[in-house]
Amino acid sequence: MPTRDVPTWNALIAGYAKSGDMREASRFFSNMPSRNVISWTAMISGYSQNGEYADALALYLEMEKEKGVKPNQVTIASVLPACANLGALEVGQRIEAYAKSNGYLNNMFVCNAILEMYARCGRIDSAMRLFHEIGRRRDLCSWNTMIMGLAIHGKCCEALDLFNQMLGEGISPDDVTFVGAILACTHGGMVAKGRELFESMEQKFSVTPRLEHYGCMVDLLGRAGELQEAYHLIRSMPMRPDSVIWGTMLGACSFYGNVELGEKAAESLFELEPCNPGNYVILSNIYASAGRWDGVAKLRKLMKSSQVTKAAGYSFMEEGGQLHRFIVDDRSHPNCGQIYALLDDVHVKIKLLGYTTDIDSITEETDVTL
Repeated sequence: MPTRDVPTWNALIAGYAKSGDMREASRFFSNMPSRNVISWTAMISGYSQNGEYADALALYLEMEKEKGVKPNQVTIASVLPACANLGALEVGQRIEAYAKSNGYLNNMFVCNAILEMYARCGRIDSAMRLFHEIGRRRDLCSWNTMIMGLAIHGKCCEALDLFNQMLGEGISPDDVTFVGAILACTHGGMVAKGRELFESMEQKFSVTPRLEHYGCMVDLLGRAGELQEAYHLIRSMPMRPDSVIWGTMLGACSFYGNVELGEKAAESLFELEPCNPGNYVILSNIYASAGRWDGVAKLRKLMKSSQVTKAAGYSFMEEGGQLHRFIVDDRSHPNCGQIYALLDDVHVKIKLLGYTTDIDSITEETDVTL
């Protein structure tokens, strides 16, 4: 069997990564006798595109230590989404400085990746600065990223102003643009404007609403208490509603205490994701708030018979160029004593500012996670 050269190894890695098989891609990467920048970039890009952001960033940090390998423009554009999704602002800023010093900001893929990183991390001022610096080179992705960033971080009027500015400059919106614009309406409580935008998609811009747009509208209507309208919208969808849409509906029913629609939303969720304990807990809380203890007891029995248990969630934080993963009451970090002392101090301070823990749903009667 002929010996594989580096381009062959790289092609195999890229192929497995593109198909979503990162385990096999990693196996080939580990077995390579020698690697070049394309090898590293193929892996980093694969991790990012498959949503394995922690692995993407960890591999990039490892690449920085590798002698003779220098990240190129594609590497930078591939790792920055990982920084954006993990909130690793410090590393992202260091990568931006590297991109600037190497002249990579002439590449719009790199510019948009930096823009997304700042927008997702809440550094709207830095994102807007870069947005203006890009100037006439801005493409639709740049506009969409900025509109979405403003919407996510509560700058709803600014997001809609930017949407109108984009239209004024003759740039046609796409489906992603409308997700950001309707999301701005959701966070700003602008129900009428949201309806207007949703209806204009096909009528004015020939953009067919997708699942995400219906999800945004259900969220908009649900937050405003328009639960019947939200439910009818779900029932009128041309595609099957997914668990995100029904979960949004269930959350709105929980907030407004609507037992009837909450049961309907939960029923659909139990079919779509029968092992998700969160749906049982939310419906249980709806029952508890309405004094329906029979419903709470029935859900507890259903969870036990279905062997539904609540798995521990974990979070990431980046400090000093290193990623740390932790779960609730995690004691694995060598400095956990100092960390918990700091948390205790923060808890004392926020209590002095008037914070009180919400324990309304944490009772023996509503503890359906047992």
